[in-house]
Amino acid sequence: MNQTRSLFADAEENNLERAQPLAARMRPRQLSEFVGQQHILGEGKLLRRMIDARRLGSIIFSGPPGTGKTTLAHLLAIETGSKLRTLSAVSSGVKDVREVLAWATDMVAAGGPRPILFIDEIHRFSKSQQDALLPDVEAGIVSLIGATTSNPFFAVNSALLSRSQLFQLESLAPEEINSLMRRALADSTRGLGDSTRELGDSTRELGDGPLEVDDDAIEYLADACEGDARRALSALEIAVLSGRDRGVRVTREVAVESMGNRLGGYDATGDDHYDLASALIKSIRGSDVDAAMYWLARMLEGGEDIRFVCRRLVILASEDIGNADPQALVVAVAAMQACEFVGLPECQLTLSQTVAYLALSPKSNSATSAIGAARQDVRENKIVPVPKHLRDAHYKGAGELGHGEGYQYSHESDGGVAAQDYLGVERTYYQPVDRGFEKDLAKRLEEIKRRLKGD
Repeated sequence: MNQTRSLFADAEENNLERAQPLAARMRPRQLSEFVGQQHILGEGKLLRRMIDARRLGSIIFSGPPGTGKTTLAHLLAIETGSKLRTLSAVSSGVKDVREVLAWATDMVAAGGPRPILFIDEIHRFSKSQQDALLPDVEAGIVSLIGATTSNPFFAVNSALLSRSQLFQLESLAPEEINSLMRRALADSTRGLGDSTRELGDSTRELGDGPLEVDDDAIEYLADACEGDARRALSALEIAVLSGRDRGVRVTREVAVESMGNRLGGYDATGDDHYDLASALIKSIRGSDVDAAMYWLARMLEGGEDIRFVCRRLVILASEDIGNADPQALVVAVAAMQACEFVGLPECQLTLSQTVAYLALSPKSNSATSAIGAARQDVRENKIVPVPKHLRDAHYKGAGELGHGEGYQYSHESDGGVAAQDYLGVERTYYQPVDRGFEKDLAKRLEEIKRRLKGD
């Protein structure tokens, strides 16, 4: 009877595993199967040392989706022989946290090893929920492993962060995702009668029958998933299962359809990344606010890095607007700070406001042209020595060299401008345009030059 119940239990477990998507079924069962992240798992690296010492402490994993944060947490429990409890910050509250911590306390008090508490999407926990973890983390009752796709310095309480080791997981390289997909295909072609197959291995299969997947289909999925292994394996599963009953070979075309809508083939690290950024900047420079808003939307929908967008807007505020509207730089820098603080999806409002302001601001590249011309002059022409009256005169012996002699203190002159030569040669770099605030600066520049010459 017990044997029958065991057989039923095994069958039910296999059925539940088969219902999972391929990405879940292909999770490695030991650390040696884990792909990527060698910058933290390689020989001699800190995380590897923590595993070998079986002293994990508390850890925060941050990084893009599909890089293995959840999988790595489960593998750490296996490698260190620790009990693991998992919570999702999306669906768990303070009560759930306290129940797990009470369980951990009982286990340690009974002489057991320190268990691991894995919290997925930890950035979604409120401050009070994160604070509830602090006493037990600090007392060593539980090893906390938190996973987040957000910037941990903004998403995780500083007190909790200071008590944890932070590890940044990187997007997987195409060749690493390629190997994962080929492993999935290999598991599906070993055959049910293979005597080396372990119990439950059949749950990794992609259905029944022979597989025929073109190399360029695998290469496309490995590149198109943008470093997200989960996305690549899900697309592979759709590609295989949607045509297997009809004996359809998985070609590149089938792989493209299975990947789904990628916003016109948006690649956050390739040509689209640079083309859309270029279109956004040129539209703002050209004062077309609607075009700029469209390109911003394309970048947001494609999953573009918000920091990259903010950097480009800050640069544009000086490069293309400059002193025609000095407030533009203030707005752009404020937007960059606000986006770091708020995050998506709300920071799209800040970006929209900023793009609209920059697009409608008067434009000038005078500051850009000025520094370019000055640096070219420095590179290509004879170096101009610092005039003696402008040299540092604060050290002993400077007077004997004539340094500072004849210098006129501008604040003691009419209008705060002394009739004085500050360069020693005739040069013109900065030429304000007749737009915005630079129109006023142009008039002031003309007056200043007249005073400098003593007219």
